[in-house]
Amino acid sequence: MRSYRWHKSVALVAAGMVAACGGGGDGGGGSDTAGGAAPEAAVQIDPATVGTISGMVNFAGEAPAMTPVDMSGEPDCAAGYGGDGPMSNTVLASGGGLANVFVYLSEGVSGGPAASGSVPLNQENCRYEPHVFGVQSGQDIAITNSDNFLHNINASPTENRGFNISQPRAGITSTQSFSVAEVMVPIRCDVHGWMNAYVGVVDHPYFAASDATGNFSIGNVPAGTYTVTAWHEEYGTMTTSVTVTAQSTAEIAFDYSADMAGAEVPMNEPLVLHHESDGIHRVSLNGAAGR
Repeated sequence: MRSYRWHKSVALVAAGMVAACGGGGDGGGGSDTAGGAAPEAAVQIDPATVGTISGMVNFAGEAPAMTPVDMSGEPDCAAGYGGDGPMSNTVLASGGGLANVFVYLSEGVSGGPAASGSVPLNQENCRYEPHVFGVQSGQDIAITNSDNFLHNINASPTENRGFNISQPRAGITSTQSFSVAEVMVPIRCDVHGWMNAYVGVVDHPYFAASDATGNFSIGNVPAGTYTVTAWHEEYGTMTTSVTVTAQSTAEIAFDYSADMAGAEVPMNEPLVLHHESDGIHRVSLNGAAGR
């Protein structure tokens, strides 16, 4: 099993806040349904030929302390968590397991069933739920504001077209999608700097995110041998190989440790709405705007 680290400077959130918070309405980026490769054609899978990958993401060593999120600037959000307030979900390890790890088949897949339906991303009490999730390329993400005040949703992919939209009140749902595979796409709210999420975009349905105990399961996998990759926002990526046989369960594990901390997510520069042209631009680290 190999471990990889990604390193890239995180773009200044403040730069995005200057322009993104006022990007009125429900527009700004639009659905990303053009300009990329179309999803692969649906493949009919015989249930007698598929199996399941069941796994655990382990965590060894002392997990970093969960730090409280300062929501004093948004008391309505803070009230939703009671007296103690919410804790940071950047790192979450429980009972020896690591949550919010995106796990997917990265090699050996040839097609797969087309996506059906949309994947929800909710904003409630100034948090994204889920924090880490996956979609197929071309599949809709239904983004909903459940808070009765302004949020903006700033997605800054590298391979796909990004978007930066605002949702000023509760009950608004916007639909977005990404055309091509990309692991991972960072999403954040520039109005509330602690709000962030990550979506893994793949061109097949064989992926999962580990739960609060570190467990995950990928079902309906055609028999074969695959490379499986695990991704975490603080501890980087790991890979392993697995052989799936029909009507059986293959078990795998990923072993992260505290000394692997420091692998950063490759974040792109923030996208901001340019009010004069109503166009989307990137803000570089030196403050100059570019397309």
